[in-house]
Amino acid sequence: MGDVRWLTAFVDLPAAHWRAGTEFWLQVTGARLSAARGDAEQFATLLPPDGDAYLRVQRTGAPARIHLDLHVDDVEAVAVRAERLGAARLHTDGHVVLASPGGFVFCIVRHRGEAVRPSSHGGALVDQVCLDIPAAGHDAECAFWAALTGWEHRPETPAEFTELARPHGIPLRILLQRLGEPDGQVRAHLDLAAGAQRDEVVERHVALGARVEARRRGWVVLTDPAGLPYCVTARDTVTGL
Repeated sequence: MGDVRWLTAFVDLPAAHWRAGTEFWLQVTGARLSAARGDAEQFATLLPPDGDAYLRVQRTGAPARIHLDLHVDDVEAVAVRAERLGAARLHTDGHVVLASPGGFVFCIVRHRGEAVRPSSHGGALVDQVCLDIPAAGHDAECAFWAALTGWEHRPETPAEFTELARPHGIPLRILLQRLGEPDGQVRAHLDLAAGAQRDEVVERHVALGARVEARRRGWVVLTDPAGLPYCVTARDTVTGL
């Protein structure tokens, strides 16, 4: 369909962990922080060393989480289509805040010309948002995101993972993971591609305040200083494979 022109991942941080969480992600990505904006100066952008910004932080009164912004040319038209596909509209104020059928919060925002995907920093690149989906809602959630983006839905290995084939230049891939838990709300985490430097990147993140939670065959699960889970994978930083 071609409606989604860019993706931004928001790291939503509780006020108590705002400073530590923001500093961690600045260090990890090599970015600098934009001026604060919003009524309570709660929003800021992580400005990458090269390319266009695709990561932002928000100070909230809730536990740490990830939400997505979909950048489009016609905000209302895409929001209406999302509602027809099963999303619930939560708020409208120039942009539209919605919840997916499984309860994952995302926003439809106006595209401002972003087009250049940043390169890696420190051996790694934030290049994927993984939607963590309880088993009962997995098929419906996958169908929703495939229909909303118009991106091909492809199975992965292991079988609990499927991906949406992102168009060239989009900075984030959407991965969909079927959880072992039977039901509950869809949530998300960030994945960093680190290739052969995965273990070195993990060590660097731990030195910056992250904590290793689990080691898998192809990835390491960590939490940032705000308690937000994320993964460092052995995927290539350029191809994402």
